[in-house]
Amino acid sequence: MFTLNIYLKLALIAICLIGGTILAFVYGFWYAFPFLLAGILLLVSYVMLGTVQSAATLAQTMQFDEAEKRLSMTLKPDWLYKTNRAFYYLMKGTIAMNRKDNDAAEKYLNIAQSIELPTDNEKAMVGLQLANIQAMKGKWNNAKLHFSKVKKLKVTEPQLKEQVKQFEKALTNRGQMKHARTMQGRRGGGRMKRM
Repeated sequence: MFTLNIYLKLALIAICLIGGTILAFVYGFWYAFPFLLAGILLLVSYVMLGTVQSAATLAQTMQFDEAEKRLSMTLKPDWLYKTNRAFYYLMKGTIAMNRKDNDAAEKYLNIAQSIELPTDNEKAMVGLQLANIQAMKGKWNNAKLHFSKVKKLKVTEPQLKEQVKQFEKALTNRGQMKHARTMQGRRGGGRMKRM
């Protein structure tokens, strides 16, 4: 997929719109029309697509500070095309998770989930992250609820499939440990009564 550096895109928008406006005053509208059209198209793509793709490239290389700065260059997240809006909040949530800010991560991931992500892989990734946040907070019933939604999705990405399996093992082991503690507590409680 062709991508244009965001700074180059902003420069081209300015050059086309300003240059086109000057040309329109000096030589007339039809000389300026190609420049104005190009500037308007670039501006519309910037407003509707934002800086999500370039921020995603930075996030993939673990440059989270730079990715967050790039996301902040998005004019208005509510104006983004639906898919890009979902990815915008997904990345905000992922960045917050990497900074151990689970409350902000949960807020952004819930927004991304509500916007309707395009594929089951993205839906599973968000659901798994939300389940993980709930598990870290000790809210295991909420974690199971999120995870049950993930299990219903058709995950095709191998790395994500492995993460789903690992989380399922963690939930199973946690259930076994809880059961063992309950049994141990009952045995211990029985001894206390005999004394």
